[in-house]
Amino acid sequence: MFERFSRSWGLIKASAGVLAQDKELLVFPLLSAICALVVAAAFVLPALGLGALDGLGNGGVPLATYLLAFLFYLAQYFVIFFFNSALVGAAMIRLDGGDPTLRDGLRIAAGKALPILGYAAIAATVGMVLRALQERSGLIGKLVSGALGVAWTLASFLVVPVLVTRNIGPIEAVKESAQLLKKTWGENLIGQGGVGLVFGLLYVGLAIAGVVTIVAAATTGNGVLIGLAVAAVISVLLLAALIQAALSGIYSAALYRYVTGAGSSQGFDAQLLGQAFRVK
Repeated sequence: MFERFSRSWGLIKASAGVLAQDKELLVFPLLSAICALVVAAAFVLPALGLGALDGLGNGGVPLATYLLAFLFYLAQYFVIFFFNSALVGAAMIRLDGGDPTLRDGLRIAAGKALPILGYAAIAATVGMVLRALQERSGLIGKLVSGALGVAWTLASFLVVPVLVTRNIGPIEAVKESAQLLKKTWGENLIGQGGVGLVFGLLYVGLAIAGVVTIVAAATTGNGVLIGLAVAAVISVLLLAALIQAALSGIYSAALYRYVTGAGSSQGFDAQLLGQAFRVK
């Protein structure tokens, strides 16, 4: 356990080193979050106004609601994958020794808009199927859908780097991602698991510190001070989430370069990356 954590921490530090050189990479997950909120509002508010969600509580869901849900999934996934592609594309330039700009990342993502849309459609379909299985099959269905969800996450782990670097369609990208993962499959996804573990602990620490800060502000009875404390806590948590998303994108780009034999990645130890996926 401690050995895995040590390797994960090494990967996170290497990713953080790349992020420190290109802090503008944080803008991509920020834009993704903003656009995702806009998409949610664009779907949810009209749906509420038209009464499209009225049948959910009674167990009767009209076909139009399923169609609306699919379109919502499609739009959300497209936004997420688009800006993730921009992040990974910019990270690829940095790892290759270049100096990427925000325009470079957005240009790369825009050039892959059609394959990204196709991948979003695949992910939306998978999401709808897993959700339906989870809601209609009881405990067994929840367990099966959870296992299938994990399998899908693993199989699609490198789809975005594949789409960014290859001129292939989304189906071929999913297949190649699964093949690359199988080729270097080991005991655990040390990098991603490590990022999740470290940031999970970080969020717990920040949450505790945030509660203490807000309670201390509340004891003063000053409304302005309480508002500032709440805003500060939310800002720190959002910043941590943006950093986590950026680090994950950088790591996926470096890992893809490693498993495809693209050469060394600036800021990363090839031996450390090799331990991220240990061959059986």
